[in-house]
Amino acid sequence: MGSVRPPAQDWAGRAAPSLEDFEAMADVAFRRLPQRFRRACDGLVIRIEDFPDEDVVEEMQASSEFELLGLFRGQGLAQSEGVHSGQFPNMVYLYRRPILDVWAEGEETLGDLIRNVLIHEIGHHFGLSDADMDRIEREAE
Repeated sequence: MGSVRPPAQDWAGRAAPSLEDFEAMADVAFRRLPQRFRRACDGLVIRIEDFPDEDVVEEMQASSEFELLGLFRGQGLAQSEGVHSGQFPNMVYLYRRPILDVWAEGEETLGDLIRNVLIHEIGHHFGLSDADMDRIEREAE
């Protein structure tokens, strides 16, 4: 019988990253984005939640709450004519549990996955193409 090697990291005492951990990772990912991109995000609010609420799941026609990794809510810059009184700020939501689920099944690091979702959702704010978002991801690495 062959010997069993210990894992490269000791996962036995680790817990899943909390909402606060995700917020910290999203902050690091945001700060690594190209400066011109970050400046254009002035006023954008980034929120971390465990799951999208039932209304969002229904509105997005998702088959489950695990299907959505993130969401942009607000008026994209392409449609914006300035901020109006009583208007909510543009927001990006990152959903912790679905992101963890994708991370557990894939090869990507958790930090890279959070950056990818963040860029994709902010990209909706700007009306960017997938090619534009891919370029921003490469610049943020």
